[in-house]
Amino acid sequence: MKIAVWDTYVMRKDGATMHFDILVPEVVKDELLILEYGQDYLRSKPFGTLGLRAEGCSFCHIEKVTDALSEAIANKGYAIIEMENCD
Repeated sequence: MKIAVWDTYVMRKDGATMHFDILVPEVVKDELLILEYGQDYLRSKPFGTLGLRAEGCSFCHIEKVTDALSEAIANKGYAIIEMENCD
């Protein structure tokens, strides 16, 4: 399976900038849906953020996905790779 990687940045209320990737099947092009996936992920965090805006989420590239990520995407529609300040 090939996936689209959406590079995402969100400001936390403590001033730190979160950086994570939203992974979706390459055929998913609906930016509002991708932003909703990001919002869903942010709701799982115990700290507050200033919200996800379109300016903070942009298509980066297409890549082949690992089996583990492919399963996660099949179950939920998306997967997240945490990069910075996500804990």
